[in-house]
Amino acid sequence: MKLLEENYQINFSKINFLERKIKINSSKTLICGASKVGKSYLIFDFLSNFKSEEYLYIDLADLRNKNIIEELTFLEEFISKNSIKVLVLENFNFDCKIPNCENIILSSQKNITYNNFEKIDLYALDFEEYLLFDSKHQNITQSFNSFLKYGNLPLSINIEEHKKIPRLQEILKLNSKDETSYEILKILIENIDEKKSIFQLFNQLKARIKISKDRFYEECKELEERNNIFFIEKYNQEMSLKKIYTYNYAFLNAISFTKKFKQEFTNMVFLEIKKENNKIFYLENIDFYIKDENLAIVCIPFFNQTINSNLLKKVVKTALENKIEKIEIITVSNSENLSNSKIQINVISFYEWALS
Repeated sequence: MKLLEENYQINFSKINFLERKIKINSSKTLICGASKVGKSYLIFDFLSNFKSEEYLYIDLADLRNKNIIEELTFLEEFISKNSIKVLVLENFNFDCKIPNCENIILSSQKNITYNNFEKIDLYALDFEEYLLFDSKHQNITQSFNSFLKYGNLPLSINIEEHKKIPRLQEILKLNSKDETSYEILKILIENIDEKKSIFQLFNQLKARIKISKDRFYEECKELEERNNIFFIEKYNQEMSLKKIYTYNYAFLNAISFTKKFKQEFTNMVFLEIKKENNKIFYLENIDFYIKDENLAIVCIPFFNQTINSNLLKKVVKTALENKIEKIEIITVSNSENLSNSKIQINVISFYEWALS
């Protein structure tokens, strides 16, 4: 049980962490989320309630644990012998049987379920959490600019500015098995907030590198399962083109000098919605349709009623056709209520909307 003993010596008592809006409340919890969104720190927060000798923390993706599988058959015996109250299995992959233990915390990048475990779908920081984490900036405008430029990952806040983009590039590499996987991830990120079929993207990438259709489709499915990429359907049209989003919109800025402000801004809005609502669709001229709330959300970073009047007419027309009662137009900074006899229209700044 040498490796179990080595893992048992791991102590997180000296790690500093900031609390998230979400916490572990169940004795049997499964945390699912993409790379670097904060799964481990959520676990460290929970472990802070226990003495170091009361928990056993095993990261199955740790290179030092590459030969631990055989020893996992002795987990229950080891837990009983040491009176362990909490077992943590990070990057859980179903390679071992779950033993009896008072508290068991599992984590995975994949979107999985496990019998009798409460599931937490963890995303990166929303804007409210970002403001709580951000101690460097003096006002909300500076924080917003940093949030948009460098993204929503907790680790992006406190590293030096000149290291932020290289760190995002490193994370993309970590999320990729090989160079082909990396190219697939990049082309998906390049097309955030676009309506594209997997076949269109495959042909686009095939012009750059040698790749099979099966490999491309398989990788896209895996990226979706790992919450790296999200595909949004058009409402009531499952066969239509899907819109693409990623779990950190700043990845686009990390792989290209081409500025796509509207796409990044819309992806940022999408993630704020995603944390609250799993059923998100799009409609013609409407970025996000939340049917359960009978709400349409449209992202127009720099809204002007005169300049955007034609687009506004199209948005209202689509909303009325789908019996939508309310439209929210999300902007960078301006807010106002628009008069319309048929439908409620609110123009809301991102700050106000995200913090409400």
